[in-house]
Amino acid sequence: MEKKVVLSGMRPTGKLHVGHYFGVLVNWMDLQEREDTDCFYFVADWHALTTEYDSTSSLKSNVREMVLDWLACGIDPEKVTLFVQSWVKEHAELHLLLSMITPLPWLERNPTYKEQLREQETRDLYTYGFLGYPVLQAADIIIYRANLVPVGIDQVPHVELTREIARRFNHFYGDVFPLPEPYLTETPKLLGTDNRKMSKSYGNAIFLSDEDDQVRKKVMEMVTDPQRKTRRDPGDPDVCNVFSFHKIFSPPELISRVNRECRSAEIGCVECKKLMAENLLSFISPIRERRKEIESRSGIVEKILEEGSEKARSVARNTMEKVREAVGI
Repeated sequence: MEKKVVLSGMRPTGKLHVGHYFGVLVNWMDLQEREDTDCFYFVADWHALTTEYDSTSSLKSNVREMVLDWLACGIDPEKVTLFVQSWVKEHAELHLLLSMITPLPWLERNPTYKEQLREQETRDLYTYGFLGYPVLQAADIIIYRANLVPVGIDQVPHVELTREIARRFNHFYGDVFPLPEPYLTETPKLLGTDNRKMSKSYGNAIFLSDEDDQVRKKVMEMVTDPQRKTRRDPGDPDVCNVFSFHKIFSPPELISRVNRECRSAEIGCVECKKLMAENLLSFISPIRERRKEIESRSGIVEKILEEGSEKARSVARNTMEKVREAVGI
């Protein structure tokens, strides 16, 4: 049976939060257990530079912190290839060649490019690297001849652009690259404690490595149903972020109870938060303890990344031999 190649990466922003777990890592772990997949998961450190090019002092430590969380959550280096993007220089070579054939309007109409320019007006993102990051992304994917790219529905345009770039390369130079397919994943959307997107930069994240008292404090600060002004007012769990956490971390009987008693004002927000916090801790605590155990093993993260990057380089070198031959250089 020929295995399907899966390629996915994450930008190293440091320790991961519960949103990362359900948004990315659950799907990674599902894919690593399949017998018909060969998974490559990478640290996208060059991609981090597209927006954080002026603040790189913590980049190396962020890589280590993120990979520690991967391992603690259950990403298994015996089953998948874990590597660092910048350690495989072939990515940069393919990126350069793809940049020669990618029409500028394809990049300028990228919806994420326009969205980021609007959202981050205080940052200078009018750079060659930021405009061209989809070309680097395409190189990341097709250099491993990936068949599947796990994404949410909002990221499908990214994969489609990669397909267009690969198709254009094949048109000019022959049938070198298979066209990757988006592997659509359903992910529960966990908002931050302030009801915005959960993000380290917003200061609203609950991290997988948070200690018990930190978790409880953050949960008590969570925004609830804005219409519930007093303890006696009935609430609407459907618009309450705390209840969305209950639905993921609490047992079914508690979910039903909270849903019923919130609407009738039998339970207040403080008690509701305390109940959810304990169930959230039951989920986080084992991950946190595994993380501490892995962290205590000197050099383990570096060894895993070195071995994985060597395997990735071997695949990338093979691809680039075919690419150079096709291009004629």
